[in-house]
Amino acid sequence: MPDSDGEEPDAAELAQWRTRYSQYQPGADRQAVWPAPTLDTAAQAGFRDLGLLPAVPFPADNPYSAAKVALGDKLFRDPRLSRNNRIACISCHAPEHGWSDPRSVSQGHIGQLGGRNAMTLLNTAYVGALFWDGRAASLEEQAKGPVANPLEMHQPLGQAVAKIAAAPEYASLFTAAYGDSRVDLDRMAKAIATFERTLISQDSAFDRFLKGERAALNDQALWGLHLFRTKARCINCHNSPLLSDNQFHNTGLNYIGRDKEDLGRGGVTGLRADLGKFRTPSLRDLLYTGDYMHTGDMPLDEDGAGVIEFYNNGGNLVEAVGVEKYTLPKPSLLLKPLGLSAAEKQALHAFLQALSGPPRLQPASEAELFRR
Repeated sequence: MPDSDGEEPDAAELAQWRTRYSQYQPGADRQAVWPAPTLDTAAQAGFRDLGLLPAVPFPADNPYSAAKVALGDKLFRDPRLSRNNRIACISCHAPEHGWSDPRSVSQGHIGQLGGRNAMTLLNTAYVGALFWDGRAASLEEQAKGPVANPLEMHQPLGQAVAKIAAAPEYASLFTAAYGDSRVDLDRMAKAIATFERTLISQDSAFDRFLKGERAALNDQALWGLHLFRTKARCINCHNSPLLSDNQFHNTGLNYIGRDKEDLGRGGVTGLRADLGKFRTPSLRDLLYTGDYMHTGDMPLDEDGAGVIEFYNNGGNLVEAVGVEKYTLPKPSLLLKPLGLSAAEKQALHAFLQALSGPPRLQPASEAELFRR
């Protein structure tokens, strides 16, 4: 069978997969007609299969309005949020790069370098805890962090508010969004968060396939879909319509006790069990958001190296040094050598490419947000 020996599936097997995978049940956590996914016990709880993104959720205390989106869009692009008036949110979250940064790490105040790759803002409306380490519980909270961060915009929050309040062009925008022209931090954060929630993926080939366009995935990408959910084991972490379980995992790339050490989630919770864990990123629109991992220095698949080969090898453990190598948490048990053949890796790559739609360069319309 192709799942075990790496041989390409024959026409009959591909036809069977196409028939079964075409019978998508919108909104179902489990797709009963699809071939069963290969899931470890640790991934079973709360598992949701792949699917179409639902309508964008907006919190009750920060509902959608087009006026708030317009205000948030302007604030997002305004370098006056930074101390030296040179860095805006868009400086590290560029639309043409999937609202992320193509550099491994971003440059902040006076050229200082951040410690992690800037995550994409695409589809963050569906994310629970924000940032690689989950330190922000909401987009409203996340919007405040970079302004005050000394490595990023390095500006006291009160000073940022005062600069925006003093800019005459904002009075009409705040009035349209909130009913009066008062400028405060919460209003600014809510507007930026509302704007960010409109940054959703456009339909990819995979989305079109789920909507009934049976030819949207070619045979190679269809094989890649099947591998993604079975032999390649990607589904254990990259599941749900977001293609992320919204959980934190230790892939061994924490460099504990070495250069580039990063405590990950453990630096937020203080729990030893969380050391070296990072949030599972979504795979939607990944063609625009590389390079990958929290270090931002790993290509997807390049000359036998990159993310696909990393996981094919079961991860590449960067051992800690000293006594800590005996006491620190080990990489997730979900990581296992896969034994993918060259043809299987190519098929998986083809499916991953099918997860990117046309680039989202402007906020989604109200119809796009709520009529999924």
